[in-house]
Parts: sequence; structure tokens; C-alpha cells
Amino acid sequence: MISRPTRFVVPALLPILLVAIWWFASTGSTSIFFPPLSEILERFSELWLFTLVPEHVVPSLQSIFLGLGISIVLGISLGVLLGLNGYVATALNPVLQFLRYLPAVALLPLAIQLIGIGQDMRVTIIVLGALWPILLNTIDGVRSIPPSLVDVARSNRVRTVDWVFRIVIPSASPQIFAGVRASLAVSVILMFASELLGASRGIGYFILEAQRQFSLPEMWSGMIVLGIIGYALNVALMVIEHYALAWHRKSRA
Repeated sequence: MISRPTRFVVPALLPILLVAIWWFASTGSTSIFFPPLSEILERFSELWLFTLVPEHVVPSLQSIFLGLGISIVLGISLGVLLGLNGYVATALNPVLQFLRYLPAVALLPLAIQLIGIGQDMRVTIIVLGALWPILLNTIDGVRSIPPSLVDVARSNRVRTVDWVFRIVIPSASPQIFAGVRASLAVSVILMFASELLGASRGIGYFILEAQRQFSLPEMWSGMIVLGIIGYALNVALMVIEHYALAWHRKSRA
């Protein structure tokens, strides 16, 4: 059995190795496009530890949390309703699949025209992209509930509210969390894309402005911040999933 320290050390080996390779390979670099990692980290410590967090990081996180939160509420609610109504879900499936594969980034120009440049537009774009993984995974999770469980609930005359919140949603929760994890990645990508076109603050705006001014170390530092935020959010979601689905792991064991 793998020990607890090993679980943390082994996944960290590859990132440490890649950073070390980047550090030594970029040492002495004179390319304007690929500055030394030491210079990038120096800009990172100067800009991102305290100075630019309220101006750029906070608005980006607000967009992600609002867009993902709305997607979770709508996705689970509509997914449960459609999952419990098989005929309706089958009838709407072609439309849902069409909207699922319609890139939310393609709707950015329309969203800017209709909503304008601001956080409302960015949240809307995130919802339009992050909703579908949660919605479709919830539908599949609800429809995969064992028929024996349905029969037991009917024979015991379980109330509708108890049936939904104590049986349906918990049974579908593994697939729901899988959809949420996929939507989190989509949310970060769409946050960045929407800030490139329609924002005056945010990490995406900062990276674009640094690129336009040929401030390449600052641009690379913004990309590092974006990666750190995405990784931190993923770890936080994994921790929530670990505790929320503890009962599921025990039942399978």
C-alpha cells in the first residue's frame, strides 16, 4: 500500500524536473520571446504576490466562481428533471448535443454586442460553455440508477422530495462531479478567452497587454499565474469530491 508521504512526493517529481530543465535551458537566453526563467520569476514576485492580485486576479476568480456556480445549479436542476423524464430527454437530445458542440468562444462577438464588455458578458460565456458537461453527466447519472432501487423506493412510498435529494442526486453524484471537473477546466479557458476580447481587467487582459507592449517576462509571469490558479482550483475540487463521495468509495469497497 502506498504511504501518505509517497502520494505527495511522486506527483511532484515531474513538475520539479520540468522546472529544473526550464531553468537551466533558459539560463543565458538572449531571445526576447524566451527570457530566462529567473527573470520571469523575478517579475512574478514583483507583480503577482501582492500588487496585481486585487486588480487582475480577483475579477478573474469572480467570473469563474459565478459562471461555474450558475452552471452547477442549472446543470444539476435541469439534468435531474430530464433524467427523470426519459421521453423528454430523448426528444431534446439532438438539440442538447448541437448546443454542446457549439463553441462558446464563437458566441463571444454576439455576447459583446448584446451584453457589452464587462463581467456579465464573461459570466454568460462561461455558463454557455460550462453548463453542458454538468447537464449531460447529470442526465446520464440519473438515468443509470438501478431499477431495483426505484422499485424499493416505490414500494416504501418515498416522498418525491426525499426521492430526489436522498436517492437520485446521491446516486448520480459520481457522474455529476465528473461533469463539474470538466466544467471547471472549461470555465478557466473561457474566462481567459473572454478577457482577451472584452475586459479592462483580469489575467487574460494583463497577458494580452503585456504581449502588445513586448513585455515578455511579464506575459510569461501572467501565464504562470493562470496555470497556478487552474491547478489550485482543481485540487480544491478534488478535496471536496474526496469528502463528498466518501460513502461511494466505502460502498464499492
